[in-house]
Amino acid sequence: MTVQIENEQGLELDFDYEAVAEAVIRQVLEQENCPYEAEVSLTLTDDGEIRRLNREFRRIDRETDVLSFPMADFPAPADYSALEEPAADCFHPETGELMLGDIVISVERARNQAEAYGHSLKREYAFLIAHSMLHLLGYDHMEPEEASVMEEKQEAALTALNITRQEQGGAR
Repeated sequence: MTVQIENEQGLELDFDYEAVAEAVIRQVLEQENCPYEAEVSLTLTDDGEIRRLNREFRRIDRETDVLSFPMADFPAPADYSALEEPAADCFHPETGELMLGDIVISVERARNQAEAYGHSLKREYAFLIAHSMLHLLGYDHMEPEEASVMEEKQEAALTALNITRQEQGGAR
């Protein structure tokens, strides 16, 4: 597994954000039975940059907490069968790893949300990575049933890593 992390923002994080990111990504991949070694890019940014990206790629002119840019096209969530086609261009030509895509997190927004929910920044950060990883694997939350599935999977991944809501009494 390759996780490329770029920290382009100025806020200090009081935990090992690289180790947490790798643990959450690995947990979600295992939980979703990914049969491949995978590559994920994670960029930590601020509200201004994530707003610019949100405007450019989603045509929504406001800050958000996390953006996901999937590289693989899944016919159904975590359905790896279509990726095995010879023409599948989602595998890195040198490493053979499945290139899942990019995650961009506004640390500024995550910090504010952690405070609002009453839990740690580490918990919020891990939650956003788990959420985004599920998007990279083809999950969505546009319909209530889809949202329920994603919520269960996010919670299962974080619980397995003992990154829980009760960490500081929060509710997300």
